[in-house]
Amino acid sequence: MSNLINARFLVGNHPQKKQIAQLLGLVESQDLPPSDAELVVVLASTKSGIDKLITSKWQIFRESYVPVIITIIDLDNNDVDFEDMSAIVGKMLEPVVTPYLVLHADDGAIAAVINLESMQITDYSTGVGITKESDPEHKELVKDFADELSTSLLEGGWEQFVQGLIVPAIPLNLDNKLGVSETKRFLNLIPSRS
Repeated sequence: MSNLINARFLVGNHPQKKQIAQLLGLVESQDLPPSDAELVVVLASTKSGIDKLITSKWQIFRESYVPVIITIIDLDNNDVDFEDMSAIVGKMLEPVVTPYLVLHADDGAIAAVINLESMQITDYSTGVGITKESDPEHKELVKDFADELSTSLLEGGWEQFVQGLIVPAIPLNLDNKLGVSETKRFLNLIPSRS
C-alpha cells in the first residue's frame, strides 16, 4: 500500500494516457493523488484543455507542495501552440516555467526543443533526439524566454521544483518522442521513496 501512496502519478484525461504513463513510468490516476504523493504529472491538451476535476481541486491539492510537472500534449493543434497553452495553464491553475520551447520544421511539424538554459537544440525529426548547439538566430529568438526562466530560477534553481514551489511545463509529442527525455530529466530530480 505504501508504494501506491508514494507513487508518481499521471492525471488528466487523454486517449494516449496509458502510453504516456508507461513511457514515463507513472501510475495512472483518475483523481488528484493523496497529498503525500512523490510527484504528479498533469496532462494539458492544446485541443481539450485541462480536466475539470484537476482545475476544481487544484488550489487545495497545491497546499501540499507536491512537485508537479505539466506536460503539454497535442502540439499539432494549429490554433493553440505550446507557448499559448503554457499561458492558459498559468491562468487556469498557476503560472508555470518553461525550460524548453518547441521548434517546428519548415512544413510546420513539431521537430525539436530548445533548452532555455543551455541554448542547445534537441532535434527529434528522425524520432531519435540529437542534441546540437543552436544557431545565433535561435538564441536571439528565445532570449526573452530564457531571461524569464533565468529570473524564475534565481531564488533556488530547480530545487524550487523539488520543493513543490514552481511548476515546469514540458512539451510532449509521442509521434517522435519529443519531450520524453526532457520530462524524465525532471522526474529524476525527485528522489524516489519507494
